Amino acid sequence: MKLGLNGATTMNASLWEDIEAAKAARFELIEIWAAKLDRALKEKGIDALQKALAESKVKPWAINSIEHISFRSPDDERVIKDRCRELSGIARKIGCPYVVVVPGKAPAGLPDQEITAESARMLTELSDIAGQDVGLAFEFIGGQGLSVGTLRQARDAVALCGRKNVGVVIDTFHFYTGGSSTADFKGLDPQKLFIFHINDAENLPREQLRDSHRLLPGEGILPLKEILAGLKGIGYNTMASIEIFRPEYWKRDPKELAKACRQSTVKVLKQAGLM
Repeated sequence: MKLGLNGATTMNASLWEDIEAAKAARFELIEIWAAKLDRALKEKGIDALQKALAESKVKPWAINSIEHISFRSPDDERVIKDRCRELSGIARKIGCPYVVVVPGKAPAGLPDQEITAESARMLTELSDIAGQDVGLAFEFIGGQGLSVGTLRQARDAVALCGRKNVGVVIDTFHFYTGGSSTADFKGLDPQKLFIFHINDAENLPREQLRDSHRLLPGEGILPLKEILAGLKGIGYNTMASIEIFRPEYWKRDPKELAKACRQSTVKVLKQAGLM
């Protein structure tokens, strides 16, 4: 399994620093935080980014992310589609296969069937914009009041969309906080799992957990053993990106943090028989 460094883990670092940190820690992949990408392109342009990635030999795996794509006004949808067009074009130029997209907040009491239909509609329209050579990775967000909070819901929306370039993201934190079940892995085509985010979390009640409570893999209470067994059961062994929104970690040197991320993740994946 290849390992990726996610820009959210090193939030205070620039994209240039993320690339150097990933290289120093021997990551094969990098997941680019979109706001860092915007700043980097304004600073030096896309040619400099292409050069930095080529020289580092770190492959860009995804641009993360376009937020709240569903249940938006027509004006908001136009902005989202313009952003999808922009990020997909950049992804194409730098050889990045995926752009992450995140569900929006549904009206209270809306049935799952309507949420699935709306999610699939927007994924289909964004799929047309992205083009067949750029994939859209749909990330369910557990426990934060958004419309799609479980693997089952995300899997159903992607299936209804039915596009080759649309798949899912599994994040171990959201898997746990949203109440997903390992039974949800059944019926999930591993080719449709575009991105796997690995992390851990503090020992708090599920409903109290927030992104800032994330920890390095193996240092918390998330059921990583069961989740990884689920991945192994469907034959998934492609990549894992370490995504940790912890302000305490953001104060650390990016290269030192990247090395700690790789070390802890390798240990967990080896225990699960995935490395």
